[in-house]
Amino acid sequence: MTDRQQLHELRQRAHNAGIEGNSKMTESQLKTALSKVTKGASPQAAKQAAKR
Repeated sequence: MTDRQQLHELRQRAHNAGIEGNSKMTESQLKTALSKVTKGASPQAAKQAAKR
């Protein structure tokens, strides 16, 4: 899988998890936010924490 495909898949997973507006997030931020949502954080709180 290319980097572009992987990033697209991460963005799709983030969208499905309820993380709105993830188009400007980096791959690392997306992974962090998805991890936090998986552990029970709200999507918006996970997004904000990942952007710090």
